[in-house]
Amino acid sequence: MAQQVRGVVARAKGEPVRIETVVVPDPGPGEAVVKVQACGVCHTDLHYREGGINDEFPFLLGHEAAGVVESVGEGVTEVAPGDYVILNWRAVCGQCRACKRGRPQYCFATHNAKQKMTLTDGTELAPALGIGAFAEKTLVAAGQCTKVDPAASPAAAGLLGCGVMAGLGAAINTGGVGRGDSVAVIGCGGVGNAAVVGARLAGAAKIIAVDIDDRKLETARGLGATDTVNSRSSDPIEAIRELTGGFGADVVIEAVGRPETYEQAFYARDLAGTVVLVGVPTPEMRIDLPLLDVFGRGGALKSSWYGDCLPSRDFPMLIDLYRQGRLDLDAFVTETIALDEVEKAFERMHHGDVLRSVVVF
Repeated sequence: MAQQVRGVVARAKGEPVRIETVVVPDPGPGEAVVKVQACGVCHTDLHYREGGINDEFPFLLGHEAAGVVESVGEGVTEVAPGDYVILNWRAVCGQCRACKRGRPQYCFATHNAKQKMTLTDGTELAPALGIGAFAEKTLVAAGQCTKVDPAASPAAAGLLGCGVMAGLGAAINTGGVGRGDSVAVIGCGGVGNAAVVGARLAGAAKIIAVDIDDRKLETARGLGATDTVNSRSSDPIEAIRELTGGFGADVVIEAVGRPETYEQAFYARDLAGTVVLVGVPTPEMRIDLPLLDVFGRGGALKSSWYGDCLPSRDFPMLIDLYRQGRLDLDAFVTETIALDEVEKAFERMHHGDVLRSVVVF
């Protein structure tokens, strides 16, 4: 029988979100209903509210979530009722050319639940990133649920569902940061600071954090940055080169998603170095680089989609590191809030006051 729960809905572009009654159907084949325990407030949710993703209003927001599987549909074998899970927005298909080549982290046919959650009048909701977890319960594809150690705090664990995984993966999976490498991270919000943590986990010798906000730089230093650069007062390219013996960093991670910061990343890397774009640009943005410089500097220019993660591989491993005290996910939780405080959390995010606000049920 369908259930009615409270959820945070964005009705129209730019309008404040509000609590609405959401109808969650019983799970169909390949689906699961999850009782949400915590969900982080990510900048992507604000993009949805502002119409920056698409115009398929109304949206059921929220996607960085952890919770417990309540029920599953026919044919589900990945998880069972009672499992503690982190939700992800890329359930792999197992059948596409990437999956068949043994590269499921690049799956070209990821999917979500087929049924729609609705408002009480029958209006279909578009769940953010196919999850919609600013709700007491949500319907997802079973493959979007990754079972992890239930001893992990839901407020911390859920952050692996998007931003923290994106940053960690940009360093470890996409950038291939190794022991002794020099790494620069441009943009030290939640994703950028997660890239700092990823570089530290990978054994980087020098980790340079770049931002225009001294508060964020101080946070980055606390998370493992060896050096910081305020790019309001210093040329970040010259500063990174100076801190790396005049050469530039082995890996530069751009976590802003703007042409000017991407250009900084391009010229702040060493010859044959790697640039990783994990910041999300808007559709109208363009970059103009001399093709000879692209050729002459060698190396690799990469984009990191969800940190090139494979949730079934990466989430349990990272939760184990968290439980061992080697990965401080709690440091990303600036505050815990109630469901009706999401709009206020967007405002604090806009002003750079938080790494993550987390809704706790």
